[in-house]
Amino acid sequence: RGLKHRDRQERQTMSEPRIVIVVAMAENGVIGRDGDMPWKLSTDLKRFKALTMGKPLVMGRKTFESVGGKPLPGRPHVIVSRGPAIDVAGVETASSLEAGLERARAIAEQAGVDEICVVGGGEIYRQALPLADVLHVTHVEAVVDGDTVFPAIDPAVFEKVEEQAVPAGEKDSFATRYAVYRRRPAA
Repeated sequence: RGLKHRDRQERQTMSEPRIVIVVAMAENGVIGRDGDMPWKLSTDLKRFKALTMGKPLVMGRKTFESVGGKPLPGRPHVIVSRGPAIDVAGVETASSLEAGLERARAIAEQAGVDEICVVGGGEIYRQALPLADVLHVTHVEAVVDGDTVFPAIDPAVFEKVEEQAVPAGEKDSFATRYAVYRRRPAA
């Protein structure tokens, strides 16, 4: 029961780390194709690194494999997998998202950071969205084919508090809009 039933305001008064989703998605909600991202966005990868550095990352096994099966430097990794534990230095395995978030929370508190970053893939995002406090969304200015989508962001639940147009850089497939959404307070 733990995390899902622990009220968000209770988490904040206990000063637990915020659950932050970091995602890039196309206009049609697509986030992936054949186990990879359907675009090249060097500008966005730099922002991703800056947003997540030093914070625990929670991701699914397929997402971990898509980034090369080794941890991204400077960030503790908690991989959610129903399969056997992943035996890689700097990586912990959890059997469920809830267990992964609990482990990431302990890592964040030990490291003195105030955020846990959930970074994919599709099923992990679907499970994490009802628990998330903040969404960092790169809206890719394109409709692309893909087999993995991000759930719709409900404006009644999440308020867009920041948005910035980002023209396509030299190594970017598309222009993007970077937006931050905060969960609205419970009525």
